Amino acid sequence: MIVVTGATGALNGATVDHLLERLPASEIAVAVRDTSKAARFARRGVEVRRGDYAHPDSLPAAFAGADQLLLVSSNDPTADAIGLHRAAVDAAVTADVKRILYTSHQAAAPDNPFAPGRDHFATEQLLAASGIPWTSLRNGFYAHSLKWLAGPWRETGVIAVPSDGPVSWTAREDAAEAAAIILAARGPYDGPITITAPAAPTFTELAEIASELSGRTVRFQRIDAEEWAAAQSAAGQPEHMTRFLLGFYQAAQGGFFAGTDPLLGELLDRQPRNARDALQATSE
Repeated sequence: MIVVTGATGALNGATVDHLLERLPASEIAVAVRDTSKAARFARRGVEVRRGDYAHPDSLPAAFAGADQLLLVSSNDPTADAIGLHRAAVDAAVTADVKRILYTSHQAAAPDNPFAPGRDHFATEQLLAASGIPWTSLRNGFYAHSLKWLAGPWRETGVIAVPSDGPVSWTAREDAAEAAAIILAARGPYDGPITITAPAAPTFTELAEIASELSGRTVRFQRIDAEEWAAAQSAAGQPEHMTRFLLGFYQAAQGGFFAGTDPLLGELLDRQPRNARDALQATSE
């Protein structure tokens, strides 16, 4: 039995869809906070269970019988992500789960300026200490985020951000499919594995790509971090979100998102989507 958490979200929901192309529905269960939102899976014969990291008592039953458990990471920047993940790992131990797969990030590191990278690293330490075999899916930074992180270049003709660091922009859809392939294969992946697009363009290179796609000159402008933060605040962005996003740009400048790996293409047996594809999608 494969149990997938967070299946009402975009990432793990797509993973379940890909699993259903490879395995009988009777071999899959989803653990979700709101079971009514998982009706589409129930209609296809997938067992729907209630499980909420914030309510640890709900988790052991939700994870029961799992040969493999796919834990989605918390994506709420205001939540105690490590505490939520600890509850999930503890429940997996209680439920005698045979293997945990966790949606981590390629930038999992204790010194990452981007807070989720630190949370992912801490969660991997929890997994390592659990005694359960585990796989950490260190996905590249999701490419659909370019819609926000590259700024309103379609209107201004300028990518004006506080970094020119490289980022291996990776399609969330590809990462979801890769997770399904690994789960269905019950392969020998242990510990962290890196799942990224094949290239990590800088923002200067993104401006060049945007120019080609739009047929007009799009230039890159690196702006002072505090000036950028002040502009975000002036535009109504909450302070905690401004600092959260600034951590991303600082991490990019520090090279935390620069690594690439051929594994994603090998798993998919095709060329993964890349930053050009993402910019094309946000241009349409």
